Amino acid sequence: MNLISIRPNAKPKVLMILHQLGSTPGRCGMVLEEMGYQWVACRPAIGDDLPGSLEDYAGVVMFGGPMSANDDEDYIRREIDWMEIPLRENKPFFGICLGAQVLVKHLGGVVAARKDEYAEIGYYPIQPTDEGRQMFEWPDHVYHWHREGFSLPTGATLLATGDEYPNQAFRYGENAWGFQFHSEVTHWMMNRWTTSGAHRFVLPGAQGRDQQFEGRARHDHQTQSWIREFLNLWIGPAVKQQA
Repeated sequence: MNLISIRPNAKPKVLMILHQLGSTPGRCGMVLEEMGYQWVACRPAIGDDLPGSLEDYAGVVMFGGPMSANDDEDYIRREIDWMEIPLRENKPFFGICLGAQVLVKHLGGVVAARKDEYAEIGYYPIQPTDEGRQMFEWPDHVYHWHREGFSLPTGATLLATGDEYPNQAFRYGENAWGFQFHSEVTHWMMNRWTTSGAHRFVLPGAQGRDQQFEGRARHDHQTQSWIREFLNLWIGPAVKQQA
């Protein structure tokens, strides 16, 4: 694990659970740094241990990856079981795509592909629910990269829905959030994903590379504003953590 030594008056830390060696927290990490946090990377897929407590962290973000929450891998099972810690300790948790699906599995929900294997890869519309609309203004299109969706866990509140996958964003309790889409993706990350993952563009529903970048030009400005508003609601500026 990329541990950062604890110093007097050190910035509060956010744990970033990533699923590939070259993965980064993208825009999510950049915005949290602007808010006064430092982030610590943890990659269970390559052998990093998940912490036994989050007492040293202000919150945790679990990102996506090419694997599935249904995979029979030790680290996937460990992540699903580990979700008990942020929920029990009532720490802010933000699950993105695979991270949201891990939370759903821990809560007893279902993660599955559609029978027609329809994939959302590119920009697709979402619509906030009444509960979601009360929190902030949502972008009307967001970036996706998935071919599995999830059921809404018992006790969770649906915040946003979509045309093809109805459960796009939810909140569980006060501090746990799960989103199907990728608000963290930077231009550099899109270049990387659309190059290394180009073979997936043949999947039903998937957009081609040019269409994805056209979508970014039209819609990313909304995501830039929205992620700052969301992270402020989710965890707040670091000065609040130090007060």
